[in-house]
Amino acid sequence: MPVRVMTISSTPVTHLRVEIADTPAERARGLMGRASLGTDEGMAFLFDSPTTAPFWMKDTRIPLSIAFWDANRRIVAILDMEPCRRDPCPTYAPAVPYVGAVEANQGFFREHAVRVGDRVELG
Repeated sequence: MPVRVMTISSTPVTHLRVEIADTPAERARGLMGRASLGTDEGMAFLFDSPTTAPFWMKDTRIPLSIAFWDANRRIVAILDMEPCRRDPCPTYAPAVPYVGAVEANQGFFREHAVRVGDRVELG
């Protein structure tokens, strides 16, 4: 499924294709164990209601960036996350509730000038 991000400068980022994780099991598994991720690939995590649940990188082998969005589909935070192979692993969460998040290769959002306040569209 494509993700489209409308940047504040009105230049859309349209080439990120994601797998959807919208069940508890899919969200818990995420990108664990993957050896690589295509340049324009990622995973979107969808929640039924706002949450503050943190993400972690346990057994995730790829450095990732994650963008969180709120109920208005506005990006509220972008964080870089590092692989973790031993407990305890750090957790990553924005300081505000969110309803969705998208992970991509680390640096993807920075390289495409995606910033807090940009708008996310799925589909």
